[in-house]
Amino acid sequence: MKILIKDWFKPRKYIHFDLPINSKKASKIVTDSEVVAKHAFYPLINYDIVINKITKNPITKNIMVLEPKPRPISYPAHIDSHIYSYYSKILNYKYEKMIKENGLSDSILAFRTLGKSNIDFSLNAFNEIKKLGECSAVALDITKFFDTLDHETLKLKWCNLLDVKRLPNDHYNIFKSITKYSKVKKEDLYKALGISLNNPNKKRRRICEPHDFRGIVRKYKLIKVHKDSFGIPQGTPLSAMLSNIYMFDFDLKMNSFITQFGGKYFRYCDDILFIIPTEYKNIVEQTASIEIENLKLELNKKKTEIRNFQFKDNKLKSDKPLQYLGFIFDGKEIYIRSSSLAIYSSRMHKGVRLAKNTMIKYNKIRRANQEEERLIFKRKLYSRYSHLGKRNFITYGYSAAKKMNSSSIRRQLSPLFGRLNSEINKI
Repeated sequence: MKILIKDWFKPRKYIHFDLPINSKKASKIVTDSEVVAKHAFYPLINYDIVINKITKNPITKNIMVLEPKPRPISYPAHIDSHIYSYYSKILNYKYEKMIKENGLSDSILAFRTLGKSNIDFSLNAFNEIKKLGECSAVALDITKFFDTLDHETLKLKWCNLLDVKRLPNDHYNIFKSITKYSKVKKEDLYKALGISLNNPNKKRRRICEPHDFRGIVRKYKLIKVHKDSFGIPQGTPLSAMLSNIYMFDFDLKMNSFITQFGGKYFRYCDDILFIIPTEYKNIVEQTASIEIENLKLELNKKKTEIRNFQFKDNKLKSDKPLQYLGFIFDGKEIYIRSSSLAIYSSRMHKGVRLAKNTMIKYNKIRRANQEEERLIFKRKLYSRYSHLGKRNFITYGYSAAKKMNSSSIRRQLSPLFGRLNSEINKI
């Protein structure tokens, strides 16, 4: 098996405890199993992204901001990252072969190079519902997926993939680094080293020199070691691959189980969807719950959705709309989730407000310098918040409307350009 450099090597511009290296040096390290087996991994640098959950009040239609939800992000040192990327490709080659041999290629959707997006995955699921006709959709969600992956179970699945009884030394060292990992909180690290969080020195090639790592980072106990027997960090180039390996036996069992009822099985990371004849919905949910428990994982009962589709007046209708991968399906029409539209509106308002404040700030300077004042800079706003941009929420929405042939999505999107202009033109 030959792995091309372009398939795993990616230049990384962030600063970390080690220096960036070129592809030639990285290749020499990652392809030497003895070097990898003895490699000492640096602590991950960790920070939280705070996600504001937004929805709409179903009565007043006002935007509601729910309790902020922090999402931990960890990123490895440069050499560590290259090792993870290379070994991810090794595992991926075996994994792809295994899922194809077992007829799972169309069921496992996340973290694979399929050339498709959530638009395609959602449309495929909704089309399966239409094809089956009167049926039920059972949607399940695993609680804190990456944070609860059991280490011994992961090691067993890893061995099974490699068809060995014991992990080779290089794989075992990587396994230890991803399960008994250590991390440093970015905010504390930068503060201890006198680095600005918002504007780190662009000439700085690494966080600190080795003597500062020993004398400051270790001395002030900034390194926290993960001591639990479960959980792997999100953000490494290997984490996503390992999550798929962990779930392989579950995918195999559930796909085989549901196929006997004439149903369809899909999994996108921790989002699981079954499309089945209605009479089997309870047994499928119960069986999935047991299998998830056997994996030492837990279902988020609050997010469990069971939607029943029936023909009424020769039209397929659901008792409640099904939400899947950012879209809503009621048996006939496909919509963008209202919370996604609410998030867009919130970000658009903030973006316009920031642009106006920037305009006011610089116009004060221009007046002081007896220069002509300028109007708000619209090009950037249109690029970010309208169909005139290339990659934003609106262009994604119109792409979905086209692929899904959804007039409902077009109706949802059509007023947004006018609202953007209205917000820009407000005094």
